Amino acid sequence: MRVVIVGHVDHGKSTLVGRLFHDTGQLPDGRLEAIEGMCRRRGMPFEWAFLMDSLKAERDQGITIDTSQIWFRHDAREYVLIDAPGHREFIRNMVTGASNADAALLLIDADQGVRRQSRHHMYLLKLLGVREVTVAVNKMDLVDYDEGRFQEIEAEYRRYLEGIGITPREIIPVSAREGDNVASRSKNMGWYSGPCILESLPRFEHPASAEAQALRLPLQDVYKFDERRILAGRIESGTLRVGDDLVFSPSNRTAKIKTIESWNAGGPVTSASAGQSVGITLDEQIFVERGEIVSHEVNAPVESDVFHVRLFWLADTPLEIGAACELKIGPSRVDAVVEQIERVIDIDALSDHAATRVARDEIADVLIRTSRLMAFDAHEDLSQTGRVVFVDRHLTLGGGVLSLGNYPDQRQLVTVRGTNLTEVDHRVDPERRVARNRHKPGVLWFTGLSGAGKSTLAMALEQRLFFKGYQVYVLDGDNVRSGLNANLGFSPEDRAENIRRVGEVAALLADAGLIVITAFISPYRADRARARAAAGEAFHEVFIDADVATCESRDPKGLYKRARAGEIKEFTGISAPYEEPKAPDIIIDTSGRSVDECIDDLFTYVADHFSTSGQLG
Repeated sequence: MRVVIVGHVDHGKSTLVGRLFHDTGQLPDGRLEAIEGMCRRRGMPFEWAFLMDSLKAERDQGITIDTSQIWFRHDAREYVLIDAPGHREFIRNMVTGASNADAALLLIDADQGVRRQSRHHMYLLKLLGVREVTVAVNKMDLVDYDEGRFQEIEAEYRRYLEGIGITPREIIPVSAREGDNVASRSKNMGWYSGPCILESLPRFEHPASAEAQALRLPLQDVYKFDERRILAGRIESGTLRVGDDLVFSPSNRTAKIKTIESWNAGGPVTSASAGQSVGITLDEQIFVERGEIVSHEVNAPVESDVFHVRLFWLADTPLEIGAACELKIGPSRVDAVVEQIERVIDIDALSDHAATRVARDEIADVLIRTSRLMAFDAHEDLSQTGRVVFVDRHLTLGGGVLSLGNYPDQRQLVTVRGTNLTEVDHRVDPERRVARNRHKPGVLWFTGLSGAGKSTLAMALEQRLFFKGYQVYVLDGDNVRSGLNANLGFSPEDRAENIRRVGEVAALLADAGLIVITAFISPYRADRARARAAAGEAFHEVFIDADVATCESRDPKGLYKRARAGEIKEFTGISAPYEEPKAPDIIIDTSGRSVDECIDDLFTYVADHFSTSGQLG
């Protein structure tokens, strides 16, 4: 059990650890005498904290700079006690110390009370996934072991913990310097009947075994030995065995484990589990590289190029909307852009507010878009592969935890399952189709919010174009969902698959020589980019622009009213995102304009881009 000890600077963390070791008889021989001698030479009073504060700078300044880790045993359980710095200047080190902790012991000075760092540290622990917490109200000797003072601090901090969804195991009054309620019950606080610190440690529940979780093996490197290509990394969770079928994300290549290579093994290794560093070879040579995540096909990580990050910003320079940044997710590094700062969280008041920048030491929810697909897990599902670090070369700028939110897992959208496929060449070339139809083919992809006017304009434009001699057809959302996509729901993944299928159908119809008009919300840029890739140069993105208020005032199908009432979940513009086109081919603003005016603009665009010289228009 790894227990991180945190708290505001000088609230007694290192002192508590030193006292705990002394009172349980676990100090190494001569260590107590060495500390006493050092204090005498320096002309300082005896400090238990010096057991953990190993750096000279820490002893001189009386603060913990780096994290210190030490083994501790009590009854049948072994602990790693992690003494983390409390000073705000060393918050990076505190986060590092807490990042792998199973539980936390948080200290509050009884004389000073709950400080901002007391709240800050606890929020960060929750962010890192630490839920097992005991609170020690330390230095009770400074307030004459006053029960009223303890109850005041206990009530205040319990309210804060409840606000962030944490229920502490215990809140214990202690005096680390004097040994009260550290390893034994205090005679100075007869009014307290709960456990001491030592008794509280076994009450922490150990988190679920990493071995029982889904397999995650981030590849650190690929080595070439003799005829073998050895894929090496540390297993973060799960178990792998020789013969297992694996998938590599985000490349989505698959292969079977041929051998497990392990250093200093006495014989053949047939399996390996979480925490082990291993190398594997595959039954076939496939191209994979550093940063890919190895998993089984069942419970594979998600893949996306857009996701939410609950971010803790460490840099002096604020993070702003539109900022280019470099992210590190496991061994992978990727360029990214901050698309949106959704909210900045006030840790003290447990409220949030809109903002355009994130300042140092602030926590915020941000939307990130990366330059390529990334494989990861939602932090609440698998913390080991659900974290991200913002970096500048070797400097850490910030960190956070990942979630998809309302965005789809794009794995199925980019996975090709068919094999042994041979494309058939048509005997009618595109030029002959253009000559017969007397216009170029293409896809007019209408995108916009529900109620913006996509279907109305699509049908009206189809009619006008048809009467002018164009070969034209509309693919509309409701019509397609009653047939081709009748098996799809409205989850982010189903919506993305709906658009993928429509994009492929529209491309086929355009290849047949038609002008295809599609009328779909298609809220995600990545989905529209796939539709553009399918149709190539024939694709034209048409942004039917109307704000939410205008669309809601129209509400032709009553959907906004139902969404506001909570009857429709994941409704675009209300409870699900809509990503406006960055550079559409044409924008049709329908706010305050008639259908005929909009159709005139659309028809002019078609005549300019689709008609062949001297024909149709």
